[in-house]
Amino acid sequence: MSAVTSPGRVLVIACGALAREITALKRASGWSTLDVTCLAPELHNRPERITPAVRAAIGAARAHYERIFVAYADCGTGGALDRMLAEEGVERLPGAHCYEVFATSGVFAALAEAEPGTFYLTDFLVRHFERLVAASLGIDRYPELAREYFRHYRRVVYLAQVADAQLDERARAIAARLGLAYERRLTGYGDLASALARLAHRAAIAVVVEPPRAQPLSG
Repeated sequence: MSAVTSPGRVLVIACGALAREITALKRASGWSTLDVTCLAPELHNRPERITPAVRAAIGAARAHYERIFVAYADCGTGGALDRMLAEEGVERLPGAHCYEVFATSGVFAALAEAEPGTFYLTDFLVRHFERLVAASLGIDRYPELAREYFRHYRRVVYLAQVADAQLDERARAIAARLGLAYERRLTGYGDLASALARLAHRAAIAVVVEPPRAQPLSG
């Protein structure tokens, strides 16, 4: 087996829907020990493909990274992702989906209990609603379908990572388009920030305590 080529570094295998947020956190926090690779966000439309894609990414990274972290929640895999990660000895983000990750579990549970018929948005989904939701469901071509798809929903809750008036306006327009009440919660980065902070801290400690690698004798 080839030697690890990135000793002291951690690879974060992330959902592409989190790429912007992870980049912002890295830049703000100076987490120089974290490297990031992202998988296609469209995998969320086919959650049965998430686990095989993450497994393949882990396998490809093993020759280069001793430490790997997966920036996915369960994301609709029904526990399949956790079973695979247990086999690989790799941790992931807490929670069932990115809405819980951003809102944190207690806040999300309260939102879900208050109104089960809630459609959630994040910054990413607001930016890419047309491609990932409207086009994939066909409501860009057949607007009347929105009434059928969302007939059991009562509201849209926008879990905002950053304060952005333009994104807020776009989220309001999405709610109006779906015929739903609108609410905005400024969550920030929630458990994504805390999980990556712990990861970066452990990586920094590992670099300090890791014994020096043996050097060949000269002469």
